[in-house]
Amino acid sequence: MNLDTVLLNGKIYTMEEEGKSVEAIGIKDGIIQFTGTNKEAEKYSSEKTIDLEGKTVIPGMADSHMHMYAYCQNQALVDLKDACSIEDMIGKMKEKVAHTPDGTWIKGVNFDQSKFKENRFPTKADLDRISTRHPIVIRRCCLHAIVANSMALNVAGVGKGYDGGSGGIVEFDKNGEPNGILREQSTKIFDEIIPDPLSDAMEKRRIMQNVFEDMSSKGVTTIHTYAAKIWNYEEDVALYRKFGEEGNLPVRVTVCLDELFEKEVLTEKEKNDPYRMVQYGAYKLFTDGSLGSRSAALQEPYSDDKDNRGFVVCTQEELNEKVLKGYENGLQLAIHAIGDAALDMTLTAIENCLQVTREKGMSKEEQEERLPFRIIHVQMVNEELIARMKKLPLVLDIQPIFLCTDLHWIEERIGAERIKGAYCWKTLKDEGLIQTGGSDCPVESFDPMKGIYAAATRMDFDGQPEGGYYPEERLSVYDAFCLFTKNVHAATGQQDKLGTLESGKFADLAVLDRDPFELDVKNLLEIKVLKTFVAGRLVFVL
Repeated sequence: MNLDTVLLNGKIYTMEEEGKSVEAIGIKDGIIQFTGTNKEAEKYSSEKTIDLEGKTVIPGMADSHMHMYAYCQNQALVDLKDACSIEDMIGKMKEKVAHTPDGTWIKGVNFDQSKFKENRFPTKADLDRISTRHPIVIRRCCLHAIVANSMALNVAGVGKGYDGGSGGIVEFDKNGEPNGILREQSTKIFDEIIPDPLSDAMEKRRIMQNVFEDMSSKGVTTIHTYAAKIWNYEEDVALYRKFGEEGNLPVRVTVCLDELFEKEVLTEKEKNDPYRMVQYGAYKLFTDGSLGSRSAALQEPYSDDKDNRGFVVCTQEELNEKVLKGYENGLQLAIHAIGDAALDMTLTAIENCLQVTREKGMSKEEQEERLPFRIIHVQMVNEELIARMKKLPLVLDIQPIFLCTDLHWIEERIGAERIKGAYCWKTLKDEGLIQTGGSDCPVESFDPMKGIYAAATRMDFDGQPEGGYYPEERLSVYDAFCLFTKNVHAATGQQDKLGTLESGKFADLAVLDRDPFELDVKNLLEIKVLKTFVAGRLVFVL
């Protein structure tokens, strides 16, 4: 066989099992045709031969949960992720004010009040110090809370006694006036009136192309990107397909929507096409908010807010109905659940769905052929919830990188007892539950190496705490890489095509400058991606 490309002299981790590696790999028509020794590779001729010079190769990495379009929007907004105080935040926003016409919306993103030295939410009074001539909003990094200045509140019609609607929270001061803080569904009022910063088609394409190239430079070959109408984060399959048709899409894109859509039916030829880059994914539902904004739904009150158990965005009956309707429409369900009460609701809805569809005549075999239910985040569990999860067809889409931020305040928020069931990735793995790695970008960076570092060390990016936060829940480096490689493709039923480097699989892979499995785990962040291939095509070279 005449191959398109042969890679020789490498340490190529196939990820079929821990430690398994080969020296050479051969690719033709986007598919791996051969793995083995350099000697065995001599049997093949090839159009192109790449000498890896001993470098490490792994399968292309994937992100199981992110918001691509939202991240692209953020590139045109004020990034507040590094703001360390309210004064710092105000200063960064004022820089934008200085060259923005009066009356024009200004939006900041990624603020995190737990990083502020004041350790409090800013209010409209703080934002009024930025400008009273511009409507201004800033969104928390978790996406679940917004703060608005007085002009923004006036423009949106949020005044005394304003009703945030079902699933929304509006905070008021002692005089009954809104203090500028809105959470969950009530934040939609701003998303509906603030212009899309990517409304210019050329600018949108420029930013998206830059982001794709950045992903390739980090070894990312697949993303699962989610729409979120609650925040006006649209996702458009046609847009990604246009990039693909033009030959400008170096990343496989699975688009997940938060409204019912017609199930995509693929032929066997389409399923086996390594150059098919875009597909529909899951139907997403929400149950609660976030721990950072104390809106994640808990079974017991927050330890640092004794009157607050968080928030659910729908009733159990409503969730049951939505899950059942999506399932009966042939769709895969992906449900956001962070708090233990939200997870309880989610499991109840899935259990109900499976029971009702069985009662309607669906066989057990038919249910087993369906893609697994996806539960997104799963940040708090207990023994009872784990036992229920083990009985269900599930994949858990986790974001290890969250812990790098959350470990500084999470125990204060949920207490010493419940922390034992938070971010407990090793426990979940040992119980046989499949976990996939994601970033929730723009909440956190989509760089998979940061997520792998977080899963394997449970330390922040300054290496604290030494030895890891509740280190018994660290994953091995191999298991951490599994999160961001083969496990992600199990969520879409593509594990027979992607995620490991074996003959017959699509040739998505990344060449690294050093071996992560022989490296001190604390140095994982130093790894550089040298080359990235998608379907055998070289899409990045350092």
